[in-house]
Amino acid sequence: MTHGDPDTSATSTTSGTPGTSTTSATSPGPLDLSLLRTFLAVHRAGSFTAAGRLLGLSQPTVTTQIRSLEGQLGRELFERRSRGVVPTAVADQLAAQVAAPLDALAVVADRGAPGTDQSPEPVHIAGPAELLCTRVLPALAPLTADGVRLRVTPGLTDDLLHGLRGGRFDLVIATARPRGRTLTWEPLADEEFVLVASPAWAERVGAGRVAAEGPAALHGVPLVSYAEDLPIARRYWRHVFGTRLAAQAAITVPDLRGVLAAVVAGAGITVLPRYLCLAELASGTLVPLLTPEDPPINTSYLTHRPGSPDNPHVTLVRERLLRAAPGW
Repeated sequence: MTHGDPDTSATSTTSGTPGTSTTSATSPGPLDLSLLRTFLAVHRAGSFTAAGRLLGLSQPTVTTQIRSLEGQLGRELFERRSRGVVPTAVADQLAAQVAAPLDALAVVADRGAPGTDQSPEPVHIAGPAELLCTRVLPALAPLTADGVRLRVTPGLTDDLLHGLRGGRFDLVIATARPRGRTLTWEPLADEEFVLVASPAWAERVGAGRVAAEGPAALHGVPLVSYAEDLPIARRYWRHVFGTRLAAQAAITVPDLRGVLAAVVAGAGITVLPRYLCLAELASGTLVPLLTPEDPPINTSYLTHRPGSPDNPHVTLVRERLLRAAPGW
């Protein structure tokens, strides 16, 4: 009986040539499609446990199936790591060969028997709370009339991408481009950042002073942020002013809508995505302190696992977001 991380019990190698399995190769023969399906899930999820959740299998079953496939091939497919497994070159080559045929077969197999009328599962989508609430949900709301059900989760990109790999989500809106080959992404929208204040604070700072004096014009003005390390403001200072921001926040609130509300109420200055404060800028309850020729831009990415989704409503949601995002 082994102990430790379940994924590390997948395969063991001998002290001889790396990349060979301890399981002796069986005589050549057709590869089992169920084993290939499990292999592809592991390759995409990066974890035996996560692949098991996607397939509805236990982790020991996934381990057994991968061992069986390795035995048929006579080659090791995955290297164990602390947080899952990493595919070998043999696994990458095999995945390239089987991914498209297995995805096409899954589409046919998942159509169901004639006459069945089973509603698709809810679509699980995750991303930044502010973007979900102000842009994503209004764009997706009409789909409920077509029977689409949504389960929406706010959070930070790294945590949400980990959940996507593990099968918790169908789609994730990431604020940074995902790394690695286990996920597929496409640019969704660009957000421009703007330095803003209430009219009262803008008057105290003085019209045109920020453009003339740079950040020195803001010395002593309270700063509102969604985190202690001032991530958005620091980026703005570096990109626009070419200098490091050395300040402490007067108020932190982990939701940019709260930051917006505080600044509108006169708490100080902040840097916000323009999409979030369009109405306030139009009404004059917020005033831009600077209009740089090259404002900071951040791109969000619509991310999903490779292959065709089993749930057709995932495709509807994805296509709807890609159509709506250019207008954000």
